[in-house]
Amino acid sequence: MSVEHREAHVENEKVSPQKHRIADYLRPKTLTMLLLGFSSGLPFYLVGNTFGYWLRDEHTSLKAIGFLSWVGIAYSLKFLWAPLMDRVDVPLFKRLGHRRGWMMFSQIVVGLALAVMGATGTNAGLGRLGALALVVAFASSTQDIVVDAWRIESADDGEEQGLLASAYQFSYRLALLATDTVVLIVAAAVGWRMSYGIYGACIAIGIVATWFAKEPERADAVMDKKREAPLWTPRGFVDAVVGPFIAFFRAHGWLALLMLAAISLYRVPDFIMGPMANPYYHDLGLTKQTVGAVRGSIGLIATFAGIAAGGFCSLKLGYMRTLIVGGILQAAAIAAFAFLAFAGLSIPLFAAVMAGDNFSMSFAGVALVTYMSSLTNLGYTATQYALLSSTYAWLGKILKGFSGTAVESLSASRGLIHAYGIFFIACGLTGVPAVLLFAALGYWHKRKQPASAAA
Repeated sequence: MSVEHREAHVENEKVSPQKHRIADYLRPKTLTMLLLGFSSGLPFYLVGNTFGYWLRDEHTSLKAIGFLSWVGIAYSLKFLWAPLMDRVDVPLFKRLGHRRGWMMFSQIVVGLALAVMGATGTNAGLGRLGALALVVAFASSTQDIVVDAWRIESADDGEEQGLLASAYQFSYRLALLATDTVVLIVAAAVGWRMSYGIYGACIAIGIVATWFAKEPERADAVMDKKREAPLWTPRGFVDAVVGPFIAFFRAHGWLALLMLAAISLYRVPDFIMGPMANPYYHDLGLTKQTVGAVRGSIGLIATFAGIAAGGFCSLKLGYMRTLIVGGILQAAAIAAFAFLAFAGLSIPLFAAVMAGDNFSMSFAGVALVTYMSSLTNLGYTATQYALLSSTYAWLGKILKGFSGTAVESLSASRGLIHAYGIFFIACGLTGVPAVLLFAALGYWHKRKQPASAAA
């Protein structure tokens, strides 16, 4: 596969149907990707939705939970320090190589900070616990930057890129289930503080994977050439910080703005509802064991089915159609949470809502990751992918901070449970603009294709 930039409109092309066999997932590179994906996903909910469950268990107000969810904004700002990941080695970890050194460093910080969160607890005050959560979020987002770059640069061709993206999504979603499901059962048995210590130790999975991983060779020539101009020189600084953005907009023209707008709106429904999901279960009267059992059984099956369906549709329908289907599914799934408020709580209904949510989020996640991966080019991999993944998160991360305030305001006139229901319906409706934008992108590319073919 050429190291030159992919074609400007590759996102509109259908991927050649390739069937990934079980043996493909047993390759050393793919196994490494599975472990690194798990390590990337592990901290996400521990400073997000699960953190909110812990705080609600400690009788923290919904308003405070909503505002504390802003620690996740670190994931939306990672493009600001991503140029360092492309150009500078970590001094103490330089022997491991450029990508592996940054991965190891960030994983150690994540593990230690999670353990300290568990040791500190809420008794030390929300300010201190929130500061530790912020450290986890920054270190975790740094890990994401480098793992994404490693994944894209390690792929030998488009087929392997799809294989690694699928493996990454599979293990990332598995980690989310572990920190959104299994952790509830663990916390019910040993308490929240001990649970965070245990999960901090689980980061060792990523550390082991990093130790045995191989540095990407495909990008070495490009990166070595760029390192001829150090980051601290004017030329190096401009190329590292401004170059990725110039290259992106040069490749896609004015459509780049439409792409970024669509990406930024795509996961807004999921982000806004996130901080209120676990407090919702708590206030409905569901036990941690019940929520964990449903998520770990039906939810797990639905997650894997969503990943498989997302990959299959990406192959058969192309990026744009899959993104549109995913956007509709996730909007409907989030609005469906209102059934628990208005139709009355029952375990079968809760299981159905949970299955729909996990399937839809997994499907949409595969669609978005595959699409964003197709838009990067070598030499700027970390920075460009960080820009795209930050873009899809920044708006939702900001808005979700007000989620607790919204529910509490509605509860004054509607009652708490009905306020939750109205809130989830509103969250689902926020997914409509992204679907319309991706439909417009697809229509525009279809119009341009005949013109390109005629030329």
